[in-house]
Amino acid sequence: MNSTIPYADLGHCTVSNTPHATIQRIMEAQRTYFQSGATRSYAFRRQQLTRLEEALHTWEKPLTEALWHDLHKSYEEAYLTELGIVLGEIRTHRRHLRRWMGPCKVCSPLKMFPSRSRILTEPLGSALIIAPWNYPVQLLLNPLIGAISAGCTALLKPSPYVPHTSQVIEQLIRETFDEQYIAVVQGNREVNGLLLAERFDRIFFTGSPALGRRIMEAAAVHLTPVILELGGKSPCIVDEDADLRVAARRIAWGKSLNAGQTCIAPDYLLLHEAIREPFLNELERAFHALLGADTSQSRHFARIVNERAFDRLSGYLTEGRIRFGGRTNRQERFIEPTVLEEVTPTAKVLQEEIFGPILPVVTVRHIEEAITHITEREKPLALYYFGTAHRHEVLQRTSSGGACLNDTIMQIANERLPFGGVGQSGMGRYHGYDSYLAFSHRRSVVSTTTRFDLPLRYMPYGLFRWIKGLL
Repeated sequence: MNSTIPYADLGHCTVSNTPHATIQRIMEAQRTYFQSGATRSYAFRRQQLTRLEEALHTWEKPLTEALWHDLHKSYEEAYLTELGIVLGEIRTHRRHLRRWMGPCKVCSPLKMFPSRSRILTEPLGSALIIAPWNYPVQLLLNPLIGAISAGCTALLKPSPYVPHTSQVIEQLIRETFDEQYIAVVQGNREVNGLLLAERFDRIFFTGSPALGRRIMEAAAVHLTPVILELGGKSPCIVDEDADLRVAARRIAWGKSLNAGQTCIAPDYLLLHEAIREPFLNELERAFHALLGADTSQSRHFARIVNERAFDRLSGYLTEGRIRFGGRTNRQERFIEPTVLEEVTPTAKVLQEEIFGPILPVVTVRHIEEAITHITEREKPLALYYFGTAHRHEVLQRTSSGGACLNDTIMQIANERLPFGGVGQSGMGRYHGYDSYLAFSHRRSVVSTTTRFDLPLRYMPYGLFRWIKGLL
């Protein structure tokens, strides 16, 4: 594809399954290329990071137009939440890669004299990266940056649910990298099954906990290490001393991004009863200020990815009383930001990850109720607290992959912070140095001089009493 041609000229597209024989051919070529040692030098890795950065600038227009086709993401949102994050990650890796690759000296105890100890990082080998549809650029290319920095080869599998974006990414990768180094394969879950039957040195998966279990089960056959970036129900506490206007604006923004189809979006509200009514009034005003009185006309509000997801989300709207919002259009896959009240604890909208612009409300009388509500459930990927009085208590008594105090979403914006889940919300982490480590093996090395050879460790342990005192 000539990247100077507007993406709209390409028309509609569908994703076809990559043949099994092609997958095997690419994998064999990547294994051979990795074994050649071509990916290991600092100069090579830095050069490939630069090539990816240049490609993103070249392909900015096709990528952002593809995201508009697939998800109705505005250019501004696509750049801020997709390309901008990836470019920031690349800059961080280029700045620190030489230091990360250097050996790490470790102090050796007296009992090991005259040995010296250090840790070397080496690339794991061939990586498989499977990305979801909700942030199809960021969640595919950010892990790739870690694989490039670590010196791995990579096979990328984008989502078929965003065919325009997946097609552009495939052509971007094809024009930027040799297939024996980095390649894209396309298709549905049948292709996922073919990929997972093969042997890789690292599998990086972003998606639902249900699919994460299948990934882990398949990886167990070859004892392949996995990183699973999953999800869960991320709670948002609004305490009685919160700044209601600021809280409402930041929560509305966090829930509006990608129409709530964000793994770290606020999933439900835990509102202190003393501020419930004024806060919900502020929240309604905040949504209108961000998106206008008619959200369907907003250029900055995304659409639900497909009809199946739309039908699932529409079903949640019947599980409580709609405080505001609730308008839908199946043909356009549009669901208005909606706040639900009077939701029973057993309702699906309070049991399942919502992944859409619906925000149920749970009223609490004091912070203890909020903490209990969170700790009785699976550990979430994100936790949000608005207020001051109980912020330290909430952090100390709960567990989550990441957290924000008086904000939402922003924990992902700092590439120097590790990102990942805990428990059911995932395992392993990446971003910055953690991305480099995600695709590396930390190799322990002990070096011992041959100039002299102390007899202390050898049988028959004549000086054992003295040696025992050193241990």
